[in-house]
Amino acid sequence: MSISPNNAINSLDRRWIAVCMGTGCMSSASTELREALHEELDKHNLNGLVEVRRTGCFGFCEQGPILVVHPEETFYTRVKRQDVRMIVEEHILGGRPVERLLYHDQSRAATSAIAQSWHKINFYSKQRRIVLHNCGIIDPENIDHYLANDGYGALRRAVTEMDPEGVIEVVSKAGLRGRGGAGFPTGRKWATARKTPSALKYVICNADEGDPGAFMNRSLLEGDPHSMLEGLTIAGYAVGAKRGFVYVRAEYPLAVERVQKAIQASRERGLLGKNIFQTDFDFDIEICLGAGAFVCGEETALLQSIEGQRGMPRPRPPFPAEKGLWGHPTTINNVETLAWVPLIIRHGWEWFSAIGTETSKGTKTFALTGKINNTGLVEVPMGTTLHDLIFDIGGGILDNKKFKAVQIGGPSGGCLPAECLDTPIDYESLQAAGSIMGSGGIVVMDERNCVVDIAHYFLSFTQAESCGKCPPCRVGTKRMLEILERIQAGRGGLKDVELLENLAKSVKAGSLCGLGQTAPNPVLTTIRYFRDEYLAHIIEQRCPAAVCRELITYEITDACNGCTLCARVCPNNAIIGVRKQKHVIDPKACIRCGACYESCNYNAIILH
Repeated sequence: MSISPNNAINSLDRRWIAVCMGTGCMSSASTELREALHEELDKHNLNGLVEVRRTGCFGFCEQGPILVVHPEETFYTRVKRQDVRMIVEEHILGGRPVERLLYHDQSRAATSAIAQSWHKINFYSKQRRIVLHNCGIIDPENIDHYLANDGYGALRRAVTEMDPEGVIEVVSKAGLRGRGGAGFPTGRKWATARKTPSALKYVICNADEGDPGAFMNRSLLEGDPHSMLEGLTIAGYAVGAKRGFVYVRAEYPLAVERVQKAIQASRERGLLGKNIFQTDFDFDIEICLGAGAFVCGEETALLQSIEGQRGMPRPRPPFPAEKGLWGHPTTINNVETLAWVPLIIRHGWEWFSAIGTETSKGTKTFALTGKINNTGLVEVPMGTTLHDLIFDIGGGILDNKKFKAVQIGGPSGGCLPAECLDTPIDYESLQAAGSIMGSGGIVVMDERNCVVDIAHYFLSFTQAESCGKCPPCRVGTKRMLEILERIQAGRGGLKDVELLENLAKSVKAGSLCGLGQTAPNPVLTTIRYFRDEYLAHIIEQRCPAAVCRELITYEITDACNGCTLCARVCPNNAIIGVRKQKHVIDPKACIRCGACYESCNYNAIILH
């Protein structure tokens, strides 16, 4: 079960309405919804009786914009401005939920398909929302909401009742591992920085979330920024730092704005600055904007960037915890890791350690995207299987297509096939399967995806984001891309598969940082699990998923009634025929653009 929000802000005598104001819902005009609610409530003299609350992301992005009426927690989905009047008049005034705006689960029987409360929706009921417990509940721009939910209680306890070594011991016993990718033990990192002698020490929140399709850190910063700030402040106390940085990408303007407001509010309440909680602990935080380089998610490249240099990795050792920012001991943890720290201090290491698996404790947030019915932000206990994540919480594959693979761990992760669906989500199990946990990006693929094309896509991203400092990454990924392009164009040879594997292993072994060391994972896993598909491209000159353009052949079947629409849209006059008679495609003139296939109203054109 999830942590229950404090009664101080949720069991109000008056009704309140939560409006998702995360980036996803705001892009779908939830700002207008909030304005319309104020206007409609004002018409009925209800503005003083019903609170309209800005909240962070609810997670169910597929169903946004989302609006929840409390205290009964009626969950409204895909709400439009014109729906607001009905919600106020029928629900707020009349006490009758607006059924057509409730969530309808298409996979369940009609009698049980409508869920009034979000707790009864499979997407939520199968999760364990702990680190996300404030998202969708509190106003992220109101520090009083965070304080009412026992916010900064863990910081108070840490600095007034515990010594720094005691804080590190609790985090270590809990078994908290970094949620940014490698899963390094957080307590061990803090202990190293603590014991390394230096007049200055620093702590950094790595919010440089650059994986395509990933938005875990962004959603936490937008929906519950104080949880990260409290965790970062506790980290500063534990390692002996007086200064912290939040390194966040400039492409996250809403997250940056809310973190900045949270920092200012914390300073005004004495939770940052001098003599925190009337102790001799001084600590402050500032934001450092990243320019969007994926490699700056790597610790040492991030340090270079903060120092004003080009973001390029440094050789290790020494590690940042020993010699980091400006040569001083520095701990770097990502947003989710730091958000866990106050919860562990508050509830105890035994509580945290009881969640998850023997080696991977707690829960993990994931951005669930791709060919799946329920896209969004989810949180599940470590050890949850990929099958449960994709088919229970995710609702299965879009359009009832066949599952093909799941890319877990972002562009540096691996593509895992159906035979790996029972793999538990933990650091060791995913590594054994050829993938990584990464920061939590998950892309689901179906039979319409080509694994060679997928490998090319992700490798293109990492190759473009390579800083170029070391030859294995700079040159090796480029040569790998060229081989993939040959295979996609039908010019590959059997030796190319072996060459790809050898190159990939060399890049992994010789690269300086994690970007290069993990960049070959999509290639290695697709060859490992889908070698037959590579061979089909090479031997049969065929793309089984009909994705690789140079290997696609279009054919007009007997279903053609000679309407001539395909001939009219063909940009190269490759379709021959007369009206009301079957047409044919000239393969020499066809440029494989797909215009004919997309325009045919009679499904008379097939591709293979």
